[in-house]
Amino acid sequence: MKTDDVTLRVTEIFHSIQGESTQIGRRCSFVRLTGCNLRCVWCDTSYAFEGGKEMSVAEIVREVEAHAAPLVLVTGGEPLAQSRVGDLMRALADKGMEVMIETGGSLDISGIDARVRIIMDLKCPGSGMEGRNRWENLEFLKITDEIKFVVNDRRDYEWAREVIRRRRLWERSVVLLSPVFDVMDPRRLAEWILEDRLHVRMQMQLHKLIWPPQMRGV
Repeated sequence: MKTDDVTLRVTEIFHSIQGESTQIGRRCSFVRLTGCNLRCVWCDTSYAFEGGKEMSVAEIVREVEAHAAPLVLVTGGEPLAQSRVGDLMRALADKGMEVMIETGGSLDISGIDARVRIIMDLKCPGSGMEGRNRWENLEFLKITDEIKFVVNDRRDYEWAREVIRRRRLWERSVVLLSPVFDVMDPRRLAEWILEDRLHVRMQMQLHKLIWPPQMRGV
């Protein structure tokens, strides 16, 4: 199938500094796809639920290439909600780019190209989406992939701590804990991690510290 024949609905494509994950601080192209099957309480990209514009995979790749960034993140919304997202990731990887996908963890990841770094959420109770976690996805993660918990409060932290320890997640992939911006005190989260000696990385949303938190395209 030619990439000109495969289309995806896209909310935005932009060039910025990667604000999260183990790749934080790197120059990165972002492809934000439209649509999501979840409704997390603290979601900061609800503008991607609807709208967007149809673009062919070839058009998306050309726009990303124009940024000349070594790293590209396919995100949303929920990018896996669009059935042909795999075509995009393969096309980007075929161009020699480092490709990442950010997914909410409720949809099947087993078909994702092995060249792609997966950043997968496990939804804590505070998200309102805990019941949508697809636990079998853990079996398909690589050691270079990343499991992210977004922590809203102490209850979320204790839930994440239990899951991490019971499933020994640090032996499977990189584990990230991220405080909900402007809700969860990052210092408190850091102190809990230190006290419990968790095998995790704490991350902040760097882009929200550089630019206004509600600013799009960064």
